[in-house]
Amino acid sequence: MTVVAVLGGPGAPGATSSALALLLSWPLRPGRRVLLAECDPDGGAVLAGALEGRVEAVYGLRNLAVADRRGLLAEALWEQLLDVSPQGTGERLLLPGLTDPSQAPGLAYTWEPLVEALHALEPQGYDVILDLGRSGANGPMAVLARRADVVAVTVRTTLRGLSAARPRLAALREDLDTHGTGADGLGLLLVAEGPYPENEVARQFGLPVVGALAHAPRTARVLSDGGDTADRRFIRSELMRTARTAVDRVQQLAEARRHRAAPQSAARPAPPPQLQPQPQPLAQPQSLPMPGPVSQQAPQQVPQPQYVQPQPPQPAYQQPQFDPPQQFVQAQQQLPPQPPQFGTGPVSGAQSPYPAQQYVPQPAQPQGGQFTGEWPIRVEQPPQISYTAPYIAPPAVPQPPAPAPFRPVDAPGAGGPDEDGGPGEVHRAR
Repeated sequence: MTVVAVLGGPGAPGATSSALALLLSWPLRPGRRVLLAECDPDGGAVLAGALEGRVEAVYGLRNLAVADRRGLLAEALWEQLLDVSPQGTGERLLLPGLTDPSQAPGLAYTWEPLVEALHALEPQGYDVILDLGRSGANGPMAVLARRADVVAVTVRTTLRGLSAARPRLAALREDLDTHGTGADGLGLLLVAEGPYPENEVARQFGLPVVGALAHAPRTARVLSDGGDTADRRFIRSELMRTARTAVDRVQQLAEARRHRAAPQSAARPAPPPQLQPQPQPLAQPQSLPMPGPVSQQAPQQVPQPQYVQPQPPQPAYQQPQFDPPQQFVQAQQQLPPQPPQFGTGPVSGAQSPYPAQQYVPQPAQPQGGQFTGEWPIRVEQPPQISYTAPYIAPPAVPQPPAPAPFRPVDAPGAGGPDEDGGPGEVHRAR
């Protein structure tokens, strides 16, 4: 099946007459038919032109909008077709267009179902020609040109006709590449009225020429205003001979596009066959030993799941360990053995970011030449810490003064002068 969209432009280049020439000159093999659909939004011209008003304007495209709303578009399409075959064989059919341009907005949602219905005629051997008029490639009906196999733009080979067609061809090519099937199906259907040759026009526009119709106003008037299409002079005219050549080029272009699209579809790997799941045989029940008395049965060993406690990540930063100064080490080596240490801890019960100072009690001084042998013991036992401050012995004096009473860490005034005026104990190494 070949779908050809014939598009016109400013200056009345003759899109409808060219479409009718393609319809009447389309070669038909046995079992093949051709259909012309007038989709010009500005209104159809065949009923009042080529048919000379012999058919009432009760058939046509406007009735398909109502049928589409009822879901009966495919059935109603056959009721709106007219047989325009010269012998009345029903091989060349016509779908008349609108009778009023104001009816075009009512078909905004019908264009796409219509092109789908026309493509569905392929199994029945139909080729389709679409007459899009001057503005049929814009707006909602642009889907007709985008879904066509070949888009033939009618251009007169005059300076005025070629100048008006240039911007329209550029916009149409971009639209087909972006939203359609590609601009490789776009071609020029020339009306040889001006002095510019076919090869020069093709080179300037960068598009192939799918046909060059002869400029024969007298013969073309039969297509535009009516006449005897079965006359031999009309059939053998130069216009119809060039129209048959244009049909051959159009079919060749459509066939070339199918061949280019065929390798892409053949290169796609076929989907893997859906494998049906095979039924699996049912498992036979195994013979189980008869249960004995409860006292003779061994407890069943049920494997318990082993849970591994996740270890928290170790911080990459470790607090550096500082060695005591060298003078402290030398003094420590010269000091006598230290008395036993009974208590260390922070200044208060709250956690402190600084290491706690170790407190070393001093032995009780002898009174009256007798040693009491009592050591002050601290009742509160703070947690042990890894870091201890170095022990510094008091200076040796012949007669040291009486020691100050020992103060708990939490007692008021700790770390400063005591109540008797003596110096307080140093609780934290800074």
